[in-house]
Amino acid sequence: MPWLFNGHKQFVLSLGMLTLAFLGGCSTSDTFEQPAPVPEISSSIGLESVWSMSVGDGHDDKFLYLAPLNTGETLYVASADGEVYAVGAENGEVFWSRELDQEISAGVGGDQDNLYLVTRDAQLKALSRQDGSELWEQPLPNEALASPQSNGSLVVVQTIDGKVLAFDTATGERSWQYDSDVPVLSIRAAASPLVGADLVLASLSNGKLMAISTETGQPVWQYEVGQPQGRTELERLVDVAGEPLILESAAMVVGYQGNLALVDLQSGQEIWSRKASSLQSPMIGNGNIFIASANGDIIAYRGSDRRELWVQDRLSWRQPTQPIVYEDYLLIGDFEGYIHILSMEDGSLVGQHEFDDDGLRVPFQRLQNGNLLVYGNSGKLSVMKLRELD
Repeated sequence: MPWLFNGHKQFVLSLGMLTLAFLGGCSTSDTFEQPAPVPEISSSIGLESVWSMSVGDGHDDKFLYLAPLNTGETLYVASADGEVYAVGAENGEVFWSRELDQEISAGVGGDQDNLYLVTRDAQLKALSRQDGSELWEQPLPNEALASPQSNGSLVVVQTIDGKVLAFDTATGERSWQYDSDVPVLSIRAAASPLVGADLVLASLSNGKLMAISTETGQPVWQYEVGQPQGRTELERLVDVAGEPLILESAAMVVGYQGNLALVDLQSGQEIWSRKASSLQSPMIGNGNIFIASANGDIIAYRGSDRRELWVQDRLSWRQPTQPIVYEDYLLIGDFEGYIHILSMEDGSLVGQHEFDDDGLRVPFQRLQNGNLLVYGNSGKLSVMKLRELD
């Protein structure tokens, strides 16, 4: 189960009073809410593998988010035990592989020349995209869970103690550091920073979306996605753990115990907002907005007025991944490794696929060729496509 982060040290909590199963400690017997059972459905649509491979030990039973980097024709993927692969998206051909002598906690990020990873001992590491050779390494002040991101000139990484740091992609020299306020207690999850030519957007555990100048590292604006409320630190959790979704000149963002909001990118002014609670990024399809709520419910809102269209509550407390629009469907993974296929029209469950007994945490990705990329916690990497069932 996910961990909570306290101050500058991470630790696992066992909290019998905690109502969110995924916020509890390692023991599943002391949580108040129990996950819904795997829904029994009559599937009309399924998934079949185009190709599949194993990537080291995957997440190695650690609570990590090692998302593959999809550059179109090539996929770059890493495992917690330090294996890195460059793989052809079309057929799974391995172009190169490298076994690092350090464990990995965050990655893979990249730009036209480099790949970026963070090691378990808090080292930001740059590798060549051509062959995986090591280019440079720089120490970080603390552990990172989110993939470093680059605009080609700077690579930006966010650590679990609220620091946002930028490094020169060619030399590894530190360019700037921004320090945010960190609450006493926060969720062990993090969003990768979004790095543009002028702004870095950082989603923070204090409930804020922060715009930082790419050139200077100085704050440009901030938007409060959630405001801490309540007497206990658990009640006051407001982490923004999902990346904003960029829509032309605006960013859509959602936070835990906060809001779903659309924010102007230049000024940080709120365009609209409504109450919501999620640890995942929002998704848009067919003009509607979809979120995986913190309690596991999948909710659809009409894009024009944010009116709730439907709620699918049969996945409650199953720790859903970010919803992904795939053809006419919405696909979501869960902590037991099932892929659930929902109708975008009414949220009904129309298909189900058991993928990885170790679970699914990394969001699915659509590939350039229209297929679906899935990376399970055990290290199973597959490209899949939909198929109709008899």
